[in-house]
Amino acid sequence: MAKAVRYHKQGGPEVLQLDDVQVGDPGQGQVRIRHTAIGVNFVDTYQRSGLYPMQLPAVAGNEGAGVIDAVGPGVKGLKKGDRVCYTGLPGSYCEMRLVPAERLVKLPTGISEETAASMLLKGLTVHYLIFSTFKVKKGDTVLWHAAAGGVGLIACQWLKALGVSTIATVGSDEKGALAKAHGAKHVINYSRENFVQRVKEITGGKGVPVVYDGVGKMTWEGSLDCLRPRGLIVSFGNASGAVPPVNLGILSAKGSLYVTRPTLATHIASRADLEARCKALFAVVKAKKVKIETTARYKLADAQQAHRDLEGRKTTGSVILVP
Repeated sequence: MAKAVRYHKQGGPEVLQLDDVQVGDPGQGQVRIRHTAIGVNFVDTYQRSGLYPMQLPAVAGNEGAGVIDAVGPGVKGLKKGDRVCYTGLPGSYCEMRLVPAERLVKLPTGISEETAASMLLKGLTVHYLIFSTFKVKKGDTVLWHAAAGGVGLIACQWLKALGVSTIATVGSDEKGALAKAHGAKHVINYSRENFVQRVKEITGGKGVPVVYDGVGKMTWEGSLDCLRPRGLIVSFGNASGAVPPVNLGILSAKGSLYVTRPTLATHIASRADLEARCKALFAVVKAKKVKIETTARYKLADAQQAHRDLEGRKTTGSVILVP
């Protein structure tokens, strides 16, 4: 038996409970992994709350790292004792689990399991957002909301390394200092500043070509007003709630704007894409151009508190659970 954090109904953090679950032997194409670190992400809260409906009961979480404990038939290139990581596989809040070998990535020397669990989902998200969804180029100025979060801190560093100026929005002066220290060129504290006005001031009234918005409902309308004509709003999260239904006419009225709602799953669906994006992420971290901040660690049994803190915006950087 192994410990796992499950929810038998969808709702607030209180629905998370520590259960004993049976973990069998790996089947065809599977391995059994013993977690040493588990990533905590906003998507976990969306699934738990019901924003993203799940089949119940469900083990929470989507990302983890650890050591292979057993290898099933048909698995090639992996063996017992290998250090591995994964993301995009629901059910990670547990001591041990079975996973399809094809979705695992070996950890290179120099990348710890804690670092992997802290960065894989967030780092791969940043990669597809800045290299695929909108391919940034040196000299660009972009707007990134919630820049002191796990995704935001990685983005600020990576964008700076590419020669891109980031306008970062945050909810406090402390978070602003953190974003600045991680490469943001400009910081806007939206708790006391109008971020639309500040973006217009910073850009000389032109606006930005792209807004990366993981906040959702609270920032949606303002984000549109920050864009230059034919600009793109990338809505990739719902930290403040889902964006309400939109009259598409607003896009033409505000300058022939574009909007997209991408997901990481689509961008790592193939093994080739997964490997290529992981290779790029590992390289930029090993080169120390991007430093991963694991700012909060919780015991597996304290997953409720981890969710409360994440949803209450009490965290910065990356949050993990330690089995």
